[in-house]
Amino acid sequence: MFHLKRVIFILLILGFSGIETFGSGQNRAGTAGAPELRIPVGARYLAMVGAPIATVTGLESIYWNPAGLDFSTSGTNALFSYRSYIADMNVNFAAVSGRLGDLGSIGLSFRSLNIGEINVTTMDQPDGTGQIINPSYFILGLTYSKQLTDRVSIGASFNLINESIDRAGATGFSFDFGVQYKNLLEVDGLDLGVVVKNLGSSIKYDGNGLYTQAESTTGDRGPTFLKVDAASAELPSEISVGLSYQRKFDEENSVTVSAAFQNNNYTYDDYKVGAEYSFKDILFVRAGYLYSPQSTDNTPNIFQNYTVGVGLNLKQFSGIDLSVDYAYVPVKYFDGNHVFALSLGF
Repeated sequence: MFHLKRVIFILLILGFSGIETFGSGQNRAGTAGAPELRIPVGARYLAMVGAPIATVTGLESIYWNPAGLDFSTSGTNALFSYRSYIADMNVNFAAVSGRLGDLGSIGLSFRSLNIGEINVTTMDQPDGTGQIINPSYFILGLTYSKQLTDRVSIGASFNLINESIDRAGATGFSFDFGVQYKNLLEVDGLDLGVVVKNLGSSIKYDGNGLYTQAESTTGDRGPTFLKVDAASAELPSEISVGLSYQRKFDEENSVTVSAAFQNNNYTYDDYKVGAEYSFKDILFVRAGYLYSPQSTDNTPNIFQNYTVGVGLNLKQFSGIDLSVDYAYVPVKYFDGNHVFALSLGF
């Protein structure tokens, strides 16, 4: 009962923190900035559409639910993930973490969206000026997580967001908060997770690239430079609540089923379902499905509603906690996304 009261208190804190953020509902659709915050990283939980926010552990929890970082089975961890995104773009994610004894765990992460080279065009030179720009989008993250008991863990992430295009750029900050509760209602294998993501101030572009040459209509003065005042955009905040249940059939076979509800302040709400089959804790087969009941055929969503993936835990063969994971994300109008992740634990 003491554990249940504690987790209810934490959930209330998270709920109150999201009241102001999510009060406007669909009125915020299409207004969010920093879209790279919403691109999932890692392969294991992406293969289940991110439904297991109640059971996510290790460095992939930095994205899905920071509370899971301290539930890692290793004291020191490293992970690298590569995702082939749409239109020849790709997403890289690298992270390390360490356990600080009874103080919890701390993690450092870096994720980048690589757009590639873009030819500069103007009204006078629509075929290109010969100049090439390479936009830069990256996020630096600092995560802290601590197990309050053997069943309750909390976590938070602080993210530095940086975007730059030619001579203009924007910088912002975001925060994620999460909690996980194991063996909910004294049921073994039943876990609860709640996470609030991407809370922070609006992001706004600035720089020399916003200056434009203009001429006076009265002819009183010659050409001059005026600065365009860029509009600010809110971050794509979201709150998710999820449940997971693991069923062990014998010492070799187990299945974990997860479900989550995600409320967004910029688009339709999502319902997620995912499952993972484990054989001898070596081979894993995963699948997930995302459902948005308010969306229609005209909704501009290029991703399909399902994901699949596999994973290998090579600890029994390598002597270290080594895992290789793969996820496939089908896309409607582009090639499907292939996601690879390599994780190490010591």
